Formats: sequence, structure tokens, C-alpha cells
Amino acid sequence: MSHPASANDSPTAPSSPFVHRHRVSYAECTVGNHVYHARYLDLLEVARGEFMRACGQPFLAWQERGWVFPIVETRLRYLRLARYDDELAIQVRLTALRGARMNFAYVIREAEGRTVVEAETLHACAGLDERPRRLPPELIKALSAWLVPTPSPDGR
Repeated sequence: MSHPASANDSPTAPSSPFVHRHRVSYAECTVGNHVYHARYLDLLEVARGEFMRACGQPFLAWQERGWVFPIVETRLRYLRLARYDDELAIQVRLTALRGARMNFAYVIREAEGRTVVEAETLHACAGLDERPRRLPPELIKALSAWLVPTPSPDGR
């Protein structure tokens, strides 16, 4: 259950962030009935894939053309517990698209709107041979409308 801003928005002209909805399964939880910390990486993976699909740039199509985007760094900040059967809204933003880098930022919220997790995934662009490559110009063109750069700590 993913959606860009609204059904009327085109994938190349978003008016609000992309959101993927997820209901927490029992298998994602610990004995203490909260989402196991590492499972959030799986949730980010699904949301990121749905974002790319909504943008008309599914990862599988790029892989079939010889391109992959492995994660080289992740950051997760856990703020609240999510529990079995909670419905989560996972907001996905593209924050960098340059050189051989493609980065995403995420905010996972519970139904009441409180933030559960803030996260980032930083990706390299590579060929199937795992050697770094510059992002393909057609991918940059297709995703540029979705880019929401985040300022660096020094304000640039």
C-alpha cells in the first residue's frame, strides 16, 4: 500500500513525500512484542523499492540492464516501539543523486503520527561486476523531481 502524494499526481511531479504503509506482522516482533531492531532495515528496503517503482524506475529493471545500488552505510534512530498489528507509515525521500551516490531518508510513523524511527540509507551505484559507476543520466533525469536535498551540518 504505497502512494505518492495523491492519485492525480504524476510520478515525476510530486507535491508531497512518498509514503508506504505497512502493518507489523507477528514474525517481525520479539517475545516482548515490539519490532526487532534489525527488521526496520527490511521495512526500509520494501518502502525504497515501492518508491522506485512509483517513480517508474524499478530496481529490477536497472539490475536487468547491469546496474545495482548496494547500501554502503545506514543510520537508524529509534524513538518509539512499534508493536504487532500496528500500521506504520514509512515516508521515503531521495536526498542525494550525484556521481555514484544515491541516498534516501525515511521517517516511520505510527497511526497517531508519532515518529518511531528516523533512518538513512546511502547507496553506491555499481555494475554487476561490483565496480563503482556514475549514476546513469537517464536515472538522474527520471528521479530529479523527487530529490529533496538535506543541508549538511555546516549549512551548505
